[in-house]
Amino acid sequence: MLLSLLCRLVRWILSLQVVLVRPDLSKDIELLILRHENQVLRRQVHGRSRWDHADRLWLAALSRLVNRRQWSEIVPVTPATILRWHRNLAAHKRT
Repeated sequence: MLLSLLCRLVRWILSLQVVLVRPDLSKDIELLILRHENQVLRRQVHGRSRWDHADRLWLAALSRLVNRRQWSEIVPVTPATILRWHRNLAAHKRT
């Protein structure tokens, strides 16, 4: 419940930013995603990137603002991965 509320709050804040700062939005979102990805990669030098729950929440919230034509250039995961994260989160909440 708390995670859902937090996700909605982050989405609302980011959507408000979309309304206020429209011109260079895609560039700014790309920079935010790349900075966050760099933080994740710095935490672990070897192996695959491991996204914790806060990372997944941040990436999912920002990904809603990305133009779908530019998705593969900007977001480091596929839409299917974000959906899988959501399914896993929903499955854990039910158990």
